[in-house]
Order: sequence, then C-alpha cells, then structure tokens
Amino acid sequence: MRQANRKSTALVALAILLLTAGAAGSGNAQSYFRNWPKGSSPQEVGKRVAENFAARKLEVEDGKRKFVIYPEVCAWYGSLTVAQLTNDQDLRRRLIEKFDPLLGEHASWISPDGHVDYRVFGVVPLEIYQQTKQQKYLDLGRGLADKQWEKTTSDGITAEARYWIDDMYMITAVEVQAYRATHDQRYLDRAALTMAAYLDKLQQPNGLFFHAADSPFYWGRGNGWVAAGMAELLRSLPQTHPKRARILEAYRKMMASLLRYQADDGLWRQLIDHPDVWAETSSTGMFTFAMVTGVKNGWLPGKTYGPAARKAWLGLIKHIDAQANMTDVCVGTNKANAEVGANLETQLKYYLDRQRHTGDLHGQAPVLWSATALMR
Repeated sequence: MRQANRKSTALVALAILLLTAGAAGSGNAQSYFRNWPKGSSPQEVGKRVAENFAARKLEVEDGKRKFVIYPEVCAWYGSLTVAQLTNDQDLRRRLIEKFDPLLGEHASWISPDGHVDYRVFGVVPLEIYQQTKQQKYLDLGRGLADKQWEKTTSDGITAEARYWIDDMYMITAVEVQAYRATHDQRYLDRAALTMAAYLDKLQQPNGLFFHAADSPFYWGRGNGWVAAGMAELLRSLPQTHPKRARILEAYRKMMASLLRYQADDGLWRQLIDHPDVWAETSSTGMFTFAMVTGVKNGWLPGKTYGPAARKAWLGLIKHIDAQANMTDVCVGTNKANAEVGANLETQLKYYLDRQRHTGDLHGQAPVLWSATALMR
C-alpha cells in the first residue's frame, strides 16, 4: 500500500512539474511582450492607428478608385480587431458605420470581378459578423469566399490563383475568415490546399520567396504577404489537419531566414537580403505580426524569437509620425520584369528606387495586425 501511495505521489508531483514547466515556458515567451516604454504599448499604438483609419475617406469617395481594394480592407480588418481586443465599443461602432453604406447605396463600390485583390474584401464583413452576429454581414462575406471557388483548376485550387506571392494572403485570408465565421471545414480546406500548392511552387531553398520567377528578388512586402498569410492560416488550422505539418514547416523555415536578415534597428529592408538598402515598414509590420503570432502560439521558441519580435515592434513604431501615419512605406509594386524587363541590374535598380510614402495603407494595416497579435 505504501509503495502504491509513493508511486501515486510521484506521479502527481511529476504532473505538477510538467504543468509548471509548461506555464513557465509560456510565461517566458509572454514576458518579451510586456513592460513597454511609454507610448509604445500595442493598445496605445493600435488605438492611434485605428483612429487614423476610421477618420479617412475611402479612396472611392475621392475618385481615386472605382472599387474598395485590399489595402483598405487590410487596414479595416486590423482596426476592427483592435476595437474588439481593446473593447472600444465607440471605435467599433464608427468602423461599422463606415462600412454600412456598402450594403446599400454604395454597393457598387464592391467589385464583382473575379480577382484576388477584390475577393479579399470579404474579410471585413466576415469580421463584422463575428463581432455582431448580424446575418447581412455573413451573407456578403461568405458570398465572396464562395464565388472565389466557382471555377477551380484540376488540382482544386481556385482559378483566380496567379501564383504571385501576394495571393498567399489575399486568397487564404478570406477563406480563413469564412471558416471562422461559419466553422465550415471546407473553407479551411480551401485555404490550406492553396497555401500548400503555393509553397510547393514558390518557396526558395533559403525559406524566402522571389517576387516572381522572372523577377528573382526577395522584395520585402511580397514576402510579408506570405508570412502574414501563413500566420493567419496557422492560427485556425487544427493540429490534426493533413496540411498543417507542411505549412508549419514552411513557416518555420521562413522565420529562420528572416531572423538572420533582421537589422540592428529591428527592421527588414526593401530587399530582404540587401542589408545596405533602406528600411521598409510594411514588410517589417507583416514580419512582426507573423513572428509575434508564432511565439505566442508556441510555433517558435520564445528565447530565440521573442527578443527579435520585440525589437521589431519597437523599431517599427519609431516610424509612426504624430498623425499616426507610418513612414517609409514602399508604394504599390508590380514585379520588376513586367515594368523594366529581364535585365537583373535594371530590376535591382527598380526595386531600390521605389518611392516611399507616408500614411500609405499598405503600411498602416500591418502595424495594426502587429498590435493585435501582441494583445491576443
């Protein structure tokens, strides 16, 4: 009896030890994301940048575009998530009121075209549905996710797939959001199948991604879309999903490469493997989001990636001006071959000479995502 009691006591002690060790490991990872210098907490920064977006007119209102497209969608999604995580009901109300005309008098601002830059619009109504449970938002967002799969290739991927690295966010984000809103497994399967197919075709041996096969440069924001897309998908992909191991392996391989190329200021460069060129903030924001998400979910070792993610956040927010506009954002960038031809020296110059904008939504959105990752 005494031997049985001793054995039982030992098992209990071992269980407590394992639980304590697990909690300590989690706590250590989280410790990198606390005790922020004044004005640099994700709650404060997220609120400032979300308010910046809430106050803006849509580009269709100013006649700059015919439809709402992805940079506004991405900033809207980030702002809504900031509002939810900070329980800011007033901000959420204003962000939804900003959206509601698109359900009625301005429905024509939603493009009917079968293009990934337009289908991703569904991310926003699907996020509003998750926060409000109002059916009208679900119907709109889910409809866009379904339309994306009306035509498929022989391997089951949407025919809208271009095998550009941007798609690794644009396609997966709307399908993952549809899954989160409905818990319908087919949306998650679509996203995972697409991501795995893109990884098999596009990831390079060093873990990074060329802008395109005929534009063999590791452009920062293009790689940022990939990193953010994988992180969003992995957040919702069950441990038992048949594609999870493939996607997680690719994610870790990419993060390891990014770790090597992070500069002393915490940022990444316009071309990731060119340490002497200018620091670019939209890519840095996306990498920060992906890395913080990995540490918090245990996909990455906290001791290695926690300090890097913290340094990235603190470096990134130094590029936010007094009006909550992100500086040093690369403008929209087509693949180099399409713009300047096949000569690699000319392509290199094309990437390095891209204009840098302040307040461009390509840069506003990722800092919002990073703030939400730190708050989760």
